[in-house]
Amino acid sequence: MSKAKFITFEGVDGAGKSTHLEWFANALRQRGIGLLVTREPGGTPLGERLRDILLHHPMHAETEALLMFAARREHVELVIRPALQRGTWVISDRFSDASFAYQGGGRGVELSKLAQLEQWVHGDLQPDLTLLFDIPIEVARQRLANNISLDRFEQERGSFFEKVRQAYLARSQKAPARFAVIHAEKTRDEVQKSLEKIISSI
Repeated sequence: MSKAKFITFEGVDGAGKSTHLEWFANALRQRGIGLLVTREPGGTPLGERLRDILLHHPMHAETEALLMFAARREHVELVIRPALQRGTWVISDRFSDASFAYQGGGRGVELSKLAQLEQWVHGDLQPDLTLLFDIPIEVARQRLANNISLDRFEQERGSFFEKVRQAYLARSQKAPARFAVIHAEKTRDEVQKSLEKIISSI
């Protein structure tokens, strides 16, 4: 555990990743690991302002992708990279895999364009571990059904999220050494047992 780790949490809206992220972070802290929890879009003052725009204002799909990566550039340079350099672990609620899933799979932005942005924004920096919370879309939608303040992504149709889910799974298959796929439809205790195994192997 000498090297600071960069860990990302991914998954469709309703998969429960944010809840499990908090548990995961606390489990690492109990092991004496100093860490920073952050999120995308967001993580910086500018990133949070862009987050509000991205979540609540309609825009062209490529504009959406560009703004996501603009926020990510600030995030990498001001938060993620400095933390890792000082030996602090970083756990981020979403990173570039989300752009390939949501803007690529969901919106249909060309993957080659996203790959160029990824290389430009953080080509030399990739997560050490990505936890992908995979869940059947109908289950994810049921979990969001009682939320009265859905953002414009959460309001998308089930067909959109199925494309996002498949894009995530395709991404995980291209980098199996980095991804750990979590079956998020299971109970909280079952998911946490899976996370405990991952923590013990880090």
